[in-house]
Amino acid sequence: AQRPQTTMCAIDDSQEFHSPARHASSPANGRQQVGKEQETEKRLRSDDSAPPAVPRPTQQTDKTPVPPPYDPELDATGSGDEEPATATCFDRSTSPTTALQRNKGAEYHKVGEDGVAKMHRFTVYETLSKFYLVGNDVLDRKYRILKIDRTVEPEDLSVAEDDIVYTRKETNQILNAVDDGNRASGGLKIRCSAWGLLGFIRFTGAYYMLVVTKRTQVAVIGGHFVYQIDGTELISLISPNAPRSKAEIHPEEARFVSTLSNLDLSRSFYFSYSYDITRSLQLNIIQEREAVGQGIPRRSPDYRTGMFVWNHHLLGPASKALRNTYDWCLPIIHGFVEQTHVSVHARSVSITVIARRSRCFAGARFLKRGANDSGYVANDVETEQIVSEAMTTSFHAPGPQLFANPTLTSYIQHRGSIPLLWTQDNSGVSPKPDIELNLVDPFFSAAALHFDNLFERYGAPIYVLNLVKSRERTPRESILLKEYTNAITYLNQSLPEGKTIIYKAWDMSRASKSRDQDVIGTLETIAKDIVSHTSYFRNGDGLHWVSLTQNGVARTNCIDCLDRTNAAQFMIGKCALGHQLQALGIIADETIEFDTELVTVLSHMYHAHGDMIAIQYGGSHLVNTMATYRKVNQWSSHSRDMVESFKRYYNNSFLDRQRQEAYNLFLGNYIYIQGQPMLWDLATDYYLHHADPRAWSARTRKDYIQWYTSAHLQERVMPNEVHPLGDLRGKPLTFYDDYWFEYYKPNFLTTFMKMFPYKANSLRKYSPSKEGQDGGVETIAPQTKLDLTPDPQEKEGSKKGVTIAEYPATVIPDDVYNVPNNDEELPKSPLLEPFQKSSMQHQLHSEAVNPIPNRPQATDSTPNPEKGFKDKSAVTQWTLNQFVTNSLNPFVIETEAEEYLRYINHPSNLPLVASTNDPPNANSDLQAYIRSNSPEIVGQMQSTEDDIADFREFVDVGDDPLTVTNADTLKKRYKAYRQWLKGKSLFKQQRVDP
Repeated sequence: AQRPQTTMCAIDDSQEFHSPARHASSPANGRQQVGKEQETEKRLRSDDSAPPAVPRPTQQTDKTPVPPPYDPELDATGSGDEEPATATCFDRSTSPTTALQRNKGAEYHKVGEDGVAKMHRFTVYETLSKFYLVGNDVLDRKYRILKIDRTVEPEDLSVAEDDIVYTRKETNQILNAVDDGNRASGGLKIRCSAWGLLGFIRFTGAYYMLVVTKRTQVAVIGGHFVYQIDGTELISLISPNAPRSKAEIHPEEARFVSTLSNLDLSRSFYFSYSYDITRSLQLNIIQEREAVGQGIPRRSPDYRTGMFVWNHHLLGPASKALRNTYDWCLPIIHGFVEQTHVSVHARSVSITVIARRSRCFAGARFLKRGANDSGYVANDVETEQIVSEAMTTSFHAPGPQLFANPTLTSYIQHRGSIPLLWTQDNSGVSPKPDIELNLVDPFFSAAALHFDNLFERYGAPIYVLNLVKSRERTPRESILLKEYTNAITYLNQSLPEGKTIIYKAWDMSRASKSRDQDVIGTLETIAKDIVSHTSYFRNGDGLHWVSLTQNGVARTNCIDCLDRTNAAQFMIGKCALGHQLQALGIIADETIEFDTELVTVLSHMYHAHGDMIAIQYGGSHLVNTMATYRKVNQWSSHSRDMVESFKRYYNNSFLDRQRQEAYNLFLGNYIYIQGQPMLWDLATDYYLHHADPRAWSARTRKDYIQWYTSAHLQERVMPNEVHPLGDLRGKPLTFYDDYWFEYYKPNFLTTFMKMFPYKANSLRKYSPSKEGQDGGVETIAPQTKLDLTPDPQEKEGSKKGVTIAEYPATVIPDDVYNVPNNDEELPKSPLLEPFQKSSMQHQLHSEAVNPIPNRPQATDSTPNPEKGFKDKSAVTQWTLNQFVTNSLNPFVIETEAEEYLRYINHPSNLPLVASTNDPPNANSDLQAYIRSNSPEIVGQMQSTEDDIADFREFVDVGDDPLTVTNADTLKKRYKAYRQWLKGKSLFKQQRVDP
């Protein structure tokens, strides 16, 4: 049979499919449509002499509608997510390859001609010599292709980027052509599907590609979704059929990959497709407004220089190989993101807490302390609190007034280790190693560089809240307190008036242990002073809505910047929340009472925030929480604090080094060089985080007096321009912001139950009792305190001990707890088996005699054990409920009460010395018992000769009792000694029950 003729040929991996017109002039310069169509066919053809592709048999034709690339579950219950957590592959049609036909009015879309062209989903295809990344936008209408060569030298990265934006049909035809051209070598296969590309990394040989395979929506800011990474995959770019010289793998390559796997990228890493999550909301809005006022489109920043971009090392090779790096690669942050929606006075409010951990001088607790010589400190975390009202979704106000939505507010805090050169050696067994000041610098150069960086990031003033201990038996933290105070005093001498560093030192640990100090009250006073100095950010157009900017930041620290710091940051965030709600017009006063539902929600968010920061730096959750400092639930919190302390000690002693090696490898602090020591062979990573001393002479030394940069002290001002100027005039809103397509997803079928704004955290997560019958949430009144006063009966029942309640005997009703039928045995439980049967009988009898107050009455749904249980699990649940109820409400039956009364009436004034005389007021029962033994019976009590011999042997002690002779070894007193001479233990080994 003769092959059907087609006008599209197979494309082999050795042939390029890029358009030669990508560097040509645009259609506005006079290029005709006919010429573009010819270039398209030329781009898709491999060679005029190549044989035509043979169409593969399939049941699907070109007229068959192509399904969408992902098909979320659309069941009636609405369960699941709006988009699946795992990305689905591009649904490539296997129809015969046909000629690419375009309408006469059709034009090629190139990157940048139609607004944002970022890719939201990828499908990775592979052949023996190439990788193909097919990316599509959020609407699945625009497609782009990236080709990676697998046959180049291991130290090279060859990535070919096509600027042409394709349709779905065109992409399908290109992939089919590639599949036909590589059929002899296995064809085109799907490697995986991904939600994003994080970059490329190389250890000793070929490059690896790191992609995001699973994600979860955690927040929405201005209509832009923020996702948490739940799964990643590291793909090797080496080809299995590469030459032997290229395919040889270094013997330590596998260990490098294993070391990198110690960094769990599926936990606390976040990204966003269209919102710059690496920067604060204030900085993003100001930069956008400045670009609008200048009439120029805002360019994507170089994320490689950002201190909160954790994949900056992986973006380095990508930026060299790609022209539009951030259309393909995603910057990620490491820290914490949580968002909660609440209703305050019937107005919907969104509270978002974002923590960004710095990649500079990052590491584990005892391995990274203080600051390095560049001024970067350990455990440097920026915490942003965004409070907005859900009146409008985007950043824009009606008009449209670009980036002028007045319902957006934010507040920023900072935490970081004390900016001095100090360390702690945890090589011993002490959970609190000694603190050592490694270098005493009279000019405090490291602290000067650090505070200059804070001025650059946040402006002035800097409010330093130092919470380290001031009085200790053995000086540890107090050493740093004195040196830190001297550093602030020295640096303030050169700062201009009004821009000096505000310093507040307070021993929070000592105050929490004192009964006459109010920790929460003191922190609240300090928080009000901080917010009054730094202010907060509020968006607006400057005309109808007054805009505010935050100038300065609160820098909080203790010794670890974990427990005490998190409690202080919560109090500062609580104070800022009052100002933010007042700015939105929701409350009249900026004060929010402590025991309110709104503060409870914020407390839970900051508690989760502190736990995540503590796990990342210290290896365990918070040891001391707000409950510890508020002195509530002390009995339950003490045991928890002990467990977390032990977990932190274990992680710091045994696991932190592995985690530090993973940090150094992922962040690019260590790069393999032939002939240099391996990462795991280094005795210390000091030189990986500090500058090379040989380079100091080449650097320009900072002025010891003028240590700061004057431009960093200038006040941050919000630009008033909200309408585009110049070449940007008349551009559609999608040119600046594509939130509409990302948030609302036109032509996308979904349900309310799957939408993130509907499923987002709310008051129901923290107070389930506030969930209404219709599933709604009751509104919050910030000034109304929670009713935390217990009922009188509960208050009496909370006392320690057992209360014997005298109630009249009652008859056991039929519909209350009863024993199951004999033919239905209770399911055996390891926890309840020892007392399961006896507990039921005891329960019934005790309730008949002494009913328990506040016992819930039986309903129709309450199982009746007397009539039998329909489900065996109901018996276990009923028994467990009784076990819990009896534990919380102890009681005794009448016979037990009589026995206890007889026990406490036993005489306790018995003489300790035996006497023949009767004691005064002697108990008659005792006298009768003593006189029951007559002298005749006592006289009959005689010892045997063996007993007397043993007694004489025991009391017969030589002149030198410490010397053991051979004759003494046969005595009973030296039996253990004889066993020890035979090599046995001195102590009796008893079998331990399993």
